[in-house]
Amino acid sequence: MSRITCPELSTKTVTAEAAARHIDNGQRVAMSGFTGSGYPKAVPGAVAARARAAHDRGEDFRIELWTGASTAPELDGVLAEANAVSKRLPFQSDPAMRASINSGDTAYVDTHLSHSAQQAWFGFYGNLDVAVVEVAAILPNGLLVPGSSVGNSKTWLDLADKVILEVNDWHPRGYEGFHDVYYGTRRPPERLPIQLLEPMQRIGDPYLRVDPSKVVAVVETNAPDRNLPFKPADEDSKEIAGHLVDFLRHEIAADRLPPELLPLQSGVGNVANAVMGNLADSEFEGLTAYTEVIQDGMLDLIDSGKLASVSATAFSLSAERAADFNDRIESYKGRILLRTQEMSNHPEAIRRLGVIAINGMIEADIYGNVNSTHVSGSSIINGIGGSGDFARNAYLNFFVSNSQAKAGAISAIVPFASHIDHTEHDTQILVTEQGLADLRGLPPVARARKIIDNCAHPDYRDRLNDYLERAIAANPTGRHTPHILAEALSWHEKYQTTGHM
Repeated sequence: MSRITCPELSTKTVTAEAAARHIDNGQRVAMSGFTGSGYPKAVPGAVAARARAAHDRGEDFRIELWTGASTAPELDGVLAEANAVSKRLPFQSDPAMRASINSGDTAYVDTHLSHSAQQAWFGFYGNLDVAVVEVAAILPNGLLVPGSSVGNSKTWLDLADKVILEVNDWHPRGYEGFHDVYYGTRRPPERLPIQLLEPMQRIGDPYLRVDPSKVVAVVETNAPDRNLPFKPADEDSKEIAGHLVDFLRHEIAADRLPPELLPLQSGVGNVANAVMGNLADSEFEGLTAYTEVIQDGMLDLIDSGKLASVSATAFSLSAERAADFNDRIESYKGRILLRTQEMSNHPEAIRRLGVIAINGMIEADIYGNVNSTHVSGSSIINGIGGSGDFARNAYLNFFVSNSQAKAGAISAIVPFASHIDHTEHDTQILVTEQGLADLRGLPPVARARKIIDNCAHPDYRDRLNDYLERAIAANPTGRHTPHILAEALSWHEKYQTTGHM
């Protein structure tokens, strides 16, 4: 049976190729999707085909592309390979798109995920021409049932001049009731407090709304999300997870955390998944999560009974776990809530709820400045994502990484970070497989000593201590945060010239 049960919108059902003809060169186009979930699967490929055909004729065809976060090869990948994207925001992770950005062919606006919807509302990015949004169903009254992500879909539907809907029946029909879409957004000075007092509180509607007169095409699809397998937790990941969980025990013993902790946020990746695995094996009970993304580890925590509930904006599952969730979706109702990303990442809610934030990093310097996004200061990997939303506003924040990369050629702890996404003022706790550095309440030099002693790999520890001591000696009137400017980035320079720090 068709998932399009609205009489008015069912008459607008067309092919992806016909829908793509509503998107023209130079337009601003927003698409749904967040961490490879809930993104349109058919129309982006048809737009890419239009772009290639135009280029073959010697004509321009490039669009500005806005999303919720990263998508998949069927969206970011095909459009980048067709040289069809002039500007991209706010987050991406596709290799082809990354290459286009780093070559300078695609301009990239790396924005905090909590900011992207509101800045679009403010008009900072210009008028939105077209929105392409995937949903699980269209109800008879025209309301839309979201699927595996919400992201910025609500904002794109509200702002766009034209709307294209993809109705994907790979998403279980049982998704109805899993979502909380907040429609109280206002622009200053009419803003009101966000009345969100606990992670599973509903403050919005279970459906997305759209003005039917703006819908120019509806496309039916059946295609899975980008469900990538997770690597099994290696020994370093297990060590990192162990340090972190032990620290949480210490905070409970010091009466700084309740026995059930506070709501958890976990970034995407294998280390974060390993942390969830350690929590599943721990003594903690009655846990909650207020996060962006639900990975395999969080579903395992729910199944174990350790995690009572999780509020997020999207899933990011392995193919096996996604199939299992789809089969058992009804058993998760009441325990999982998917919100718009401007609510899942809202600083006010994060601070009020006292979230415990766990995010990855590329490198940190000896004072705690964290680089989450760039290799050697210049080449973007993915983007800042939501890490800044959570780190600056969390009750506790952890940045985690292996202490080395490239078989020891790169140290994750360096004299000075080659790019700074999170300043030392926003960094509380660093964790590597070597240990944990609690930086709360420490001045810069004391932070440096703790980071070097606890987090740096032994192969680099002596050199870091040597740099610190020489920096102190070389700055008799600048010993608050001492550096040797001629050497601060020398490790990165050495890596670029020799392949080893």
